[in-house]
Amino acid sequence: MEEKDINIADEKDLNKEKEAMEETTATDEATEETAAESENTEKDPLEVANAQIEELKDKYLRTVAEFDNYRKRTLKEKTELILNGGEKAITAILPVLDDMERAIANGEKTEDPKVLKEGMELIFQKFLKTLEGLGVHKIDTEDADFNTDMHEAIAMVPATDDKKKGKVLDCVQTGYQLNEKVIRHAKVAVGQ
Repeated sequence: MEEKDINIADEKDLNKEKEAMEETTATDEATEETAAESENTEKDPLEVANAQIEELKDKYLRTVAEFDNYRKRTLKEKTELILNGGEKAITAILPVLDDMERAIANGEKTEDPKVLKEGMELIFQKFLKTLEGLGVHKIDTEDADFNTDMHEAIAMVPATDDKKKGKVLDCVQTGYQLNEKVIRHAKVAVGQ
């Protein structure tokens, strides 16, 4: 029984020694970490500042590169729009051109002016409808008040009565708007 008591006492002593060694090891590691942190705190401001400078420099270079790519892309798109911007309008007008070619070819076969006139009127109506589909509209001048935003006065005509003063009396050249923007002013004679 004494041997068992001695073995138990020895095991307790061994356990205490292990715990003491672990505490010593933990203390040594904590001391090393504290020393390393104190070294890092001494170097940290400079290293942190250098790291921030590198990070900001990288962000700046990326931003400049992105902006340069954006500028090149928009310039290319503008160039393409300028070169090919009229494609939609031209494609819409081509059928009218085809009709005119057919009218000219068939005009040689007939001598009847009424048939030619009807054909030209049909082509004209189709052309107007095509332009309206593209957003082009005539500026109304019939019994309209003179408006400098829409009309260009090329003549001042004495009005026969007071109701005609400041009104459009005659339209010499039709004006057109493209999507509410005047692309050609109507040339008109105005009552004075």
